[in-house]
Amino acid sequence: MYNTDIPTRAELPSTAQLIKSTVIALVAAIVILVTIVLPAEHAVDPTGVGRMLKLTEMGEIKKQLSAEAEADRIKDQEHLRQQDQQKPQSGLMGRIVGWIIPSAQAQTAPSRTDETVITLKPTEGGEWKMTMVKGATAQFSWTVAGGVVNYDLHGTPKGGGKETSYKTERGIGKAEGAVTAAFDGSHGWFFRNRGQQPVTITLKTSGAYSEIKRVQ
Repeated sequence: MYNTDIPTRAELPSTAQLIKSTVIALVAAIVILVTIVLPAEHAVDPTGVGRMLKLTEMGEIKKQLSAEAEADRIKDQEHLRQQDQQKPQSGLMGRIVGWIIPSAQAQTAPSRTDETVITLKPTEGGEWKMTMVKGATAQFSWTVAGGVVNYDLHGTPKGGGKETSYKTERGIGKAEGAVTAAFDGSHGWFFRNRGQQPVTITLKTSGAYSEIKRVQ
């Protein structure tokens, strides 16, 4: 049986070589962070390389979509809070009714089909959401005429809470799939037209939701 030869001390890298390799790796990591990661993720471009590679634009879109989604979440929370204040149930009875009604809704979720036509001017954005109970599923497909759009498919819990982003893409002309509600609330799309011409989105939905409407 042959055992691998143990390297001699002369064959091992010296302390200076190890330090040099570490410094080179550290410098490379900093360069990647400054020129690629910061522009693409946070729209921070101290060197200008990110904008030249069109990474800064990507970061700006991500920041804007995130800010717009957060503003939508706050608006939804305020709207739902106002609705809750108008409900007559309170105390223990209100909580009991609240437990029973969502359970019944999940078992007898409504089923409907809609076609929504959306027109967005250049730089204009808008949000359309379906009202769904936990566990409900809706099928969807949409196409864009006249260009492409950026979108964020997300859900906002009823009564407020952390928003869940299902999918975010940019420069898309069509999409299809299904949304399954992880919680009671509103689930749908924020669209943004980044092109120079108006676009028309034809959104088709079908499944277990009570309504679909523009919320922004």
